Amino acid sequence: MQPKASILVVDDEPDLLENIVLALDAEGYRVLSAIDGVKALDTLETENVDLVLADIAMPNMNGYQLYQRIRENPDWLFLPFIFLTARGLNTDIDYGRELGVDDYIIKPVRVMELFAAIRGKLRRAKELEETLRGQIDLYIDEDSQPETINLGKLHIDLNQHKVWFNDEEIKLSIKEFLLLERLVKNPGAVVSPRELVETTHNFTADSTEASSLLGPLLHSLRRKLGFNSTNAGFIENVRGVGYRLLLPKI
Repeated sequence: MQPKASILVVDDEPDLLENIVLALDAEGYRVLSAIDGVKALDTLETENVDLVLADIAMPNMNGYQLYQRIRENPDWLFLPFIFLTARGLNTDIDYGRELGVDDYIIKPVRVMELFAAIRGKLRRAKELEETLRGQIDLYIDEDSQPETINLGKLHIDLNQHKVWFNDEEIKLSIKEFLLLERLVKNPGAVVSPRELVETTHNFTADSTEASSLLGPLLHSLRRKLGFNSTNAGFIENVRGVGYRLLLPKI
């Protein structure tokens, strides 16, 4: 039997941290712990971790900041991340979704709900990694697509999952990168929400669900590229059809 995954639990409440660690350990997982985001990053540098379960409100580095630091590292692109928090406001949840976080569990935690979320995220991460690793291998192949794409002021390094716009590096989550990459490969072509979600989330959704999933991603991507809520930038919404990337002006 293969050993279960390694899970890093990050929370500054000692009693809650201990209870979660004990529950996961009893379930057979290898469990690591940290009391804030800074110590969590230290652990990630030295240990093999398969999933991060982190609180939001913590000293030194909160959960949002930890998530963003993790997504900036190419080695952790596929690492599932679940927020575990007492913040149940819709604005907090929406912000976490916008960042691209994989799941959001509200305290007090039901153990079976936690186990189900972890199993689901680990399974999805494995499927996604296998798919994307195959794509990355194609990029490296000299007979396949180029390792970099340059469109006007937009530059994308497909190997390193890095993006520059106006000569400034833009930090994107993996889902944001996949969305931009899909549009960039066929500039001017309209791509349906369902096709985009298959790329970003690796599953098939109907048009309504796909549009709902893409909304926060598009909003976040446009914001990071420097466009406000009234300016779609060069990612155009073709009403009732999908989205297309217009050539960024030189």
